Amino acid sequence: MNKKIIFVFAWLFYVQNAFAHAVITDYSLKITPIHANQADKVELRFNSKIELGLSQVFLVRKGDIHEPLTISNGKKAGQIVIEIPPLNTGDYALRFKVFAADGHLTEDVIHFTVKE
Repeated sequence: MNKKIIFVFAWLFYVQNAFAHAVITDYSLKITPIHANQADKVELRFNSKIELGLSQVFLVRKGDIHEPLTISNGKKAGQIVIEIPPLNTGDYALRFKVFAADGHLTEDVIHFTVKE
C-alpha cells in the first residue's frame, strides 16, 4: 500500500480521536482551597472548547444533595468558572456534565474539603 495513503488514514484517525471528548486538564482546587464561610470561584480547564449553554455543574453536599451552580466562560477557550456559595467546613464534590464543542458529553466528579 502506498505510504501516503497510510499516512492520510493514520492522520484522520488521530484527528478524529483527538477531539472526541472534553478532558479536564487542570482545576484551581489543586492549588487554591475553598475556605469556610466565604463565597469563591473554581476554574476548570478542558482540552477543548465547552458549550456552556448545554453544560451543568452541581455542588454535592453530604447526603447526596445536588445544588446547581452558576457557571461562566473563563478567559481562555476550554475554561469555565464556577461560582461557589459560602460553605461550612466539611467534604463536598463538584459533579459536572460538560459538552465539548463537537457535541460529546463528559461527566466527572471532583472531591474537595472545606477547612477554616
